[in-house]
Amino acid sequence: MSDDVQAVLDYWLGDVGPEGWYAGGEELDGEIRDRFADLWTAAEAGGLEHWIGGTAPTLAYIVLTDQFPRNMWRGSGRAFATDPMARAAAGRAVEAGWDMAAPEPDRQFFYMPFMHSEAPEDQARCVALFEERMPETGAQNLLHARAHQEVIRRYGRFPYRNEALARETTAEERAFLGDGGYGAIVQSLKE
Repeated sequence: MSDDVQAVLDYWLGDVGPEGWYAGGEELDGEIRDRFADLWTAAEAGGLEHWIGGTAPTLAYIVLTDQFPRNMWRGSGRAFATDPMARAAAGRAVEAGWDMAAPEPDRQFFYMPFMHSEAPEDQARCVALFEERMPETGAQNLLHARAHQEVIRRYGRFPYRNEALARETTAEERAFLGDGGYGAIVQSLKE
């Protein structure tokens, strides 16, 4: 395993860990940007596709192209720039069964590129993967997978990305965002 692959995995799975994966914040965002922006740029340019092969290097590739940009480039369209690359790698990993060699909860990152997609078929795939392949620790992820799927069902896209992607927000989307947005959907699914 390359030093870069190991660095991504050690940092994300070890240093940040489950308590920090979804916390965000300027400090974490800056740290990820400082440590991994050059590596992400190499991936964006297609220079790291050789990582896609087997559980650990593919997981590192997905974290680098799906999770890290959401921190490094928060609030910018760049946060989503490598989503198609992450989704392609995740699809290959799932088909090959590499995801199943990763322990839970690390396995969730093989499925996140589908959750982050605005395509209904990817949303359905994400829900199915959490239902079938993460029975021990996937309940919270499944809730969020269903919430993402519901947002796409209602709006065909994630309205909270509109500003970053320079998209016009519809009146219906504005009402959704004003009424609690994603959090309101999560709450309704809990009830």
